[in-house]
Amino acid sequence: MRSRLLQKVHAALERRFPEKRLFLRSDTETRFIRLKPETQLVIWTGGTLLVAWTIIATAILLMDSIGSGNFRAQAQRDQYIYEQRLNALSSERDIRAEEAVAAQERFTKALQQISLMQSELLASEDRRRELETGIEVIQATLRRTMNEREGIKEDLAALRDRIEGNADGGAIAFASSEMTGTVDMLTEALAQTAAERDQIKTDAQSAIDQAAEMQLELRLLQERNDEIFRQLEEAMLVSVEPLDKMFKAAGMDPEQILDQVRRGYSGTGGPLMPIQFSTRGAEPDADALRANNILGNLDRINLYRIAAERAPFAMPVKSNYRLTSGFGTRWGRLHAGTDFAGPVGTPIYSTADGVVTHAGWSSGYGRLVKIQHEFGIETRYGHLNAIRVNVGQRVSRGDRIGDMGNSGRSTGPHLHYEVRVGGKAVNPMIYIRAGQDVF
Repeated sequence: MRSRLLQKVHAALERRFPEKRLFLRSDTETRFIRLKPETQLVIWTGGTLLVAWTIIATAILLMDSIGSGNFRAQAQRDQYIYEQRLNALSSERDIRAEEAVAAQERFTKALQQISLMQSELLASEDRRRELETGIEVIQATLRRTMNEREGIKEDLAALRDRIEGNADGGAIAFASSEMTGTVDMLTEALAQTAAERDQIKTDAQSAIDQAAEMQLELRLLQERNDEIFRQLEEAMLVSVEPLDKMFKAAGMDPEQILDQVRRGYSGTGGPLMPIQFSTRGAEPDADALRANNILGNLDRINLYRIAAERAPFAMPVKSNYRLTSGFGTRWGRLHAGTDFAGPVGTPIYSTADGVVTHAGWSSGYGRLVKIQHEFGIETRYGHLNAIRVNVGQRVSRGDRIGDMGNSGRSTGPHLHYEVRVGGKAVNPMIYIRAGQDVF
C-alpha cells in the first residue's frame, strides 16, 4: 500500500518535474548528473522560499526606511522646537540674572543711603536733645535772673521810699546810683539771655524741621526698598523653585547636594556675604533680615549652578539621532542604559564635569569611556568608534569625548549611555528630562 502511494506521488512529480540529465563534458570523458523529480521539487521549493524571503525582507527594509525617515523628520522638528525653547529660556535666564545683578546694586546703594541717613538722623536727634537741654538750662537761668530782677526792683522801691524820708541825701543818692547801675547791668544780661534763648529756640525748631524732612525721606526710601525687596524676592522664588524640582525629579536630595557643594566651596567673603549693621545690642531690623534672606537665595542659586554642572543633566548627543532602546528589561535581561542611534563618527559629549576613569576596550561595550562625577555618579559611553580622552583627564560638561561607532556587541552604529549612582544603574532619561524642564 505504501509503495503504491509512493509510486503515485512519483508519477505525479514526473508529470510536473520530468527527470532531467545534466551533462558535464571534459577533454577525456563525459559525465552526467541525473535530476530526479524529488530533487527538482526540493530545488524549486528552496528557490521559491528564497525569493519569498527576499521580497519580504526588502519590504520590511523599505517600511523601516520610510518609518526612519518620518522619525528623523519628527526628531528634527522636535530638536528645532527644543533649541528654540532652550534659546528662549537662556535669554530669559540671562535677563533675570542681569535684573538680579542690577537690583542687587540698587539694593546696595539704597542700604548705603539708609545707613547714611540713619547716621544723620541719630546725629540730629543728639543735637536736638543737646539743644533741649540747653534751652532748659537757659530757661532756669532766665527764671532765676527774673526773680533776682524783681527782688532788686523791690529793694530799689524800698530804697527810694527811704530816700524820700531820710535827710542823708548824699549817701542815699550814692547808694541809689550804685543800685541803678546794678539794675542796668542785670537788665542788659537779661536781654542778652533772652536773645540767646530765642536763637536756641530757632535752632531747635530748625533741627526739628530738618529731622522731620529726613524722616519723610527715610519713609519714602523705605517704601522704595520694600518694592525692590519684593521684586527680588519674587525673582528668587521663580529661580529657586525650578532648580529644587529638577534635583527632586532626578531622585536627588537638594539639601544634601547643596551641603556637599557648600563643603567644597567653604571660603567666605565677597558680595554674597550677609549684611551686618551695628544694632547697639538690639535685634536686626526687618530690612537686614530680608536682605540676608535674598543673599541666601542668591547663594543657593549659585550652589545649584555648581551642582548642575557636576550632575549629568545634559544630552550626550547633540546631532540628529534616533532613540532605539530605552532603560529596562530587554530579551530577559536588564538593559542598563539608553541607546542613541546615528551615523558613525557622530560627536559624543560629556554630560557633566568629572574625571575620566576608563578610556579603552571593554568586553561587550567595545570602546568605552567612563567618567566619575560628584555625588557618587558615574556615566558610561559605549560602542564608540574613536576615543578622544585619556584616563585621569578632567572634562567639563559639553566637552567632546569620542565618536559614535559600532564596536563591541552591537547591531549597528549607536551610543550606549549609562548613568550609575553608587554603582547601581539608573534610567539616564530621568536626569535628561529633569534638565530639559529647566534648561
